[in-house]
Parts: sequence; structure tokens; C-alpha cells
Amino acid sequence: MPIAVYETDRDGRLVDANDAFRQLVLHGGPITSGAAPWANAQPTERAEAESAWRRAADGPFTFEFRLWRPSGEVMWIGVSSQPVTAHDGAITGHMGVATEVSESVRSRTLGEQLVGLLDSSRDAVVVFDTRGEALFANEGARTLIGVDERNENDPATQLFIRAILDQLPREVQSSPLLSKWDGEIGFRGPDGIMRTMAIVLQIVRSHDGVVEHYSAIARDITDAKQLQDELTRQATHDAMTGLPNRVLFLRKLAEALERSRTLKRGVAVIFVDLDKLKDVNDNIGHGVGDQLLNTIAKRLVAATRPSDLVARIGGDEFVVLCDGLSDAQVAMDVAERVRQAMTGQVILQGIEIFTSASVGIAVSTEALLTEEAPADAAVTLLRNADTAMYLAKQRGRGRSEMYSDEMRRAAKERVALSAELERALALDQLFIVYQPIVSAQSSRISGTEVLLRWNHPARGVLTPPAFLELAEESGAITPIGDWVIRTACNEAKRWMETGIVDRSFLLHFNVSVRQLGDSAFVERVMGALRDSALDPFHVVIEVTEKVMLSDNPTVSRTLAALKRLGVRLGIDDFGTGYSSLARLKEFPADYLKLDGTLVRDIGIQGGDDPIVRSIIQLAHSLNMSVIAEWVTTDDQTQRLRILGCDFVQGNRIAEPMTAAEFVTRGNTPVERT
Repeated sequence: MPIAVYETDRDGRLVDANDAFRQLVLHGGPITSGAAPWANAQPTERAEAESAWRRAADGPFTFEFRLWRPSGEVMWIGVSSQPVTAHDGAITGHMGVATEVSESVRSRTLGEQLVGLLDSSRDAVVVFDTRGEALFANEGARTLIGVDERNENDPATQLFIRAILDQLPREVQSSPLLSKWDGEIGFRGPDGIMRTMAIVLQIVRSHDGVVEHYSAIARDITDAKQLQDELTRQATHDAMTGLPNRVLFLRKLAEALERSRTLKRGVAVIFVDLDKLKDVNDNIGHGVGDQLLNTIAKRLVAATRPSDLVARIGGDEFVVLCDGLSDAQVAMDVAERVRQAMTGQVILQGIEIFTSASVGIAVSTEALLTEEAPADAAVTLLRNADTAMYLAKQRGRGRSEMYSDEMRRAAKERVALSAELERALALDQLFIVYQPIVSAQSSRISGTEVLLRWNHPARGVLTPPAFLELAEESGAITPIGDWVIRTACNEAKRWMETGIVDRSFLLHFNVSVRQLGDSAFVERVMGALRDSALDPFHVVIEVTEKVMLSDNPTVSRTLAALKRLGVRLGIDDFGTGYSSLARLKEFPADYLKLDGTLVRDIGIQGGDDPIVRSIIQLAHSLNMSVIAEWVTTDDQTQRLRILGCDFVQGNRIAEPMTAAEFVTRGNTPVERT
């Protein structure tokens, strides 16, 4: 049957229903045992339905509830049932029908709203005929538009009605099918203030479609409109400079790229990075830094064409959208003009500041517009300009670079290498090498630094600088790092059991911020130690000075937990960063590793002897042992021993070797020089 019919037991639980009911109420699903006809309604409405069922007490029952169509639209369902009796008069269940009552509910709701508005609403309600003569105006109309209480057809009312009719779309007045219009109009009342009014206009027609009269409900939304406009502006503009932000810039860029498909005009993005803003903030103050950004923003707008769009998308990053370019040379000319405008002297609060900028340019190509949708192409073009800007920084700052096919190829290679890295661990392409760390006094191996290598099928053996950044960006560093720690711990345990190394042997691991930021890192390290039956003191986690100085609370908690559980900590590459003696004193490190740039000049006409001696003495005063890396000559080894260095490491001591080579070498003392 086309009518949705259902049957329930005495408790209102579904016993049977036809296909029409299942399609309308159950979205085509089966009947579930113990389910009510309103089982798919919202929890609140289900509770109301149950209460209404109980009140009906086996009598006639009706109820309305909401359901959502697959499209997301709301529809109202009305169910009604009558009791079914047996021959003896006993009620055995209920038989009912379900119908969609969305339109009647909406009509009833609108009627209730209109009644409520007429009775107590502060909105203006005005009923008028086709000639513009007012038939009714409520108290809200008198307050809002200045209706004269003695005369509903006073000039203010006539102005309001005329404003509605003049701003009503023509198709609304001419179409015989439309009976309602929602919109906004502008209205200047007797007080002279221009207001924005939200209008709900009901068009009442006769049976032959002729308009009989209008009913208008008006609300003053001037303040809300202004607030909405301000919020929209805040969402799409930078609060400090007032320039468009990334959201608005990408939207405008996508629109420009869409137009360029038809008009065949070039679109360029100029990415501008203000050099050394951090130095201004750190040395002079953020207040001066903010003033500098505002000054630079004004210079940038003045240096570009009137048709260009300037936006600020980051702390010291600005972008310019150039639409309608004839060729790439024009974009380069604009970029150079921008760079020169941002280069020079600025005096703020009596402080002289020299500014410069690194600029990257990317121009849209036909291939880009063919391969990607405008929104995606906008993101790609912005990323390309960013890539060109970083190349300008790498080549010395204060210059402009155009994004090229070579950069595109390098970017594609980077993406391809990242994808290959994801599979490298599963394909057994990764392996570990061990570089011994030797006691400077006894020349015996005290430990080893665990180093990762990638045996790439096409590029040969790659060291971490070639792929470590990709691993951190993609998150692959987590499973790879776990594999390195677990594998090295198992190897070290075998070496100890076979007497290749003694029981004080240490494994030094280089760990990234991404790994330390993982809340489960400590648990996984301890799991690797537990599985290999190694004590925590056999592991040394090495971090850089940058990590030591960071204020990342997760990293700090991870390092503190490792130290508390017995794992040792080391500071890697000490002497190359912004060292803080206060933080060095607070950091719970057991080892301090001298960077190779300090070691390489040891012993050469005095070299860095005083600096290295001071660092060693400082570390010893803080109960840290010192490891010197990059030791490549006999003279360096001798001088470090004299200066009091505890351990040495480098190719002169021993080159990185596989586990098999390490077993062959054993704990043989290194020949003294």
C-alpha cells in the first residue's frame, strides 16, 4: 500500500509495518524488536511520545516528531493509531498510519509565531493593502518606525511601507507562486537615523493568485549587522596591520586564478619575509617590533600597484597578489620594488633599525590551472612562493628569487623521498651503524653512538641529514626511532653476554623534539629496555642545546621522567647554539658533548684550548662528563686528554661500523698516540 501503515502491541512496540512505513519512518531499515514507531526521533521527543502514549491509555493516539532526511533536511512525521479489539472486546494492539506533516507543522508554527508577535513582540508588525494603505500596526511598529498612535497612515508608516515595496524584488511581486519573502531593507525613520531592517513579508493572495494584502514583520538589525560585519572583518583581516589575512588572501587568489582561466592573464604571488624581526623583539622589545610591522605594512602597500592585494599571513610574513600580469618579468619588477621599499633605515621611538627582506615569487602556469582546482592551485602557488623565499634566505637574505622548474623538481623529489621513507622500515632498507666512544684516559670503548642509515635502492646509502627532516614532518620518526632503540638494545645485550663489551657499556641515542613530544615515548623506551633485559643506565638520550632551552612542557616532562627512571641524559653539539649557563645548571644532564667546530682547532697554535678547557671545567663542576666528537688527528686526541676531556669520538678513534664489524673489533683499546 502507498500509505504508511504499522501495527503495535498493547505497549506501543512495533509488531509489523509495510514498506511505505519503513521507507518514511525507518529510512528503509528493518523493524527492530521492541522499537516504537517513533524510535528514530530525538531523545527528548521520544520521551514525550512515551508520556503521550501512557496518557492515551489504550485509546486513540496521535503524535508528531522530527526526523532528518539523508540530505540533512528536517521533516515532521505524524503518527496516529486506534486500538484493535478481539471478538471478546479485549484490546490486542493498535493499528496506525504515519504521514509526513512538515508543511502543516510549518504553517502551524508560523501561525503561532505571528500570534505571539502580534500579542507581545517588540518587532514591528504592519499589515497593508496593495495601494500601500496601512490596515494594522502593532505597538512595536509605533516604537520602531514612529507610527502615530492616532493615525496608522501617518507619514512614517507610509515611508516604511513604501520602503518595503520599493525594495521588494520584482519577481516576488510578479510571481503568482510566491507567498513569502525574507530579506533586508534600509529605512530612514523620522529621527533621521538609517537603519537596516530584517523583513518577513507574507503575501496573501486570493484563490486566483491576485494579491489581497501584505503582512510584514520588521526587526531592527542595525547593531547586529554592524557587529557581524566587524566579526567578518576580524576573521579575514590581521588585527595589528588591518591587512587581509591568510583566509581572505587564499580566497582572493583562488578567484583570480579562476578568472585567469578565461581571461588568460598571469597571476603571481610575492612572498615577503622580514629579516631578523626576532632580533628586534628580543633586543628592543615587542612594542617596537609591532610598530615596525605596521610601518613595513604601510611601505608595502605604497610600493605595490593599486590593483594588488597585500596581506599579512604570519608574524613577519607578508604576501602580495598580483593579478593581470603580462609576464614573469613584471612580477620580478614588482617584487624588487617591494624588496627595496622594505630595505633601509627605520627610526622608531628614537631607535635606529635597519630592515631588509627576503622575497620569493611564484607565477601561475597553464599546467597548474589544468591539474588543480582554483582553491588547490591557490595553496600550491602560495607554497611555491614560500619555497622561493626560503631559497632567497639560504642564498644570503635581502634578495628576490623566482620559483623555477628546478625548485619544482626538488619539491617533487622531496615528496617522493618522503613517500619512500614511509616504506623503508617495512622493506628492511634501514640499518644501524655504531661509532665507538672511547675513554680518553684508558683508550677503552665505554659506549657507542647509535647512528641510522638508509640503504636507498636508487641513491645508495643516505645519512640522516638527507631524510631526517622528512621523517619528522611525516611522523615516521616515531616508528623508526622506536625500531632503532629496540634493535640497538638487543645488540648491546648480546655483546654484554658474550663478553665483547663490559657491563658498564652505554648506548647514546640522538632523539628529536617530535619523539620527546610523544607522551608514550617514555613507556616505549622502558619497554625496549625491559624486553632486552638492559638496565636504564645503559641508555643515554642526547638532545641539542635548542631542545634544552625550549619551553615545551611535554618535552620537559618526558626528559624528567626518563631521568627519574634511571636513563642518562646528554647535551649534543654543545657550543653551537645560544647556551644559557642558568639552564645548563638546571638541566639534569650526565654528559656534555663538545661540538666538532670547537674540537677541530684544538692544538693549532693554541687554537680553542682556553674555550675548551673552560667548558670542560664548567661541565665537571656540574657533575657532567665531557665527550669530544669529530676527533680526526692524533694531536687533537693528545690535547683533549691533557685538557681533562673524559671521552673522545671521531673517525681517528673509530669510524661508524655495523654490528658485525663491532663484534670483530670488540673492546680492544685504541692505540695511544
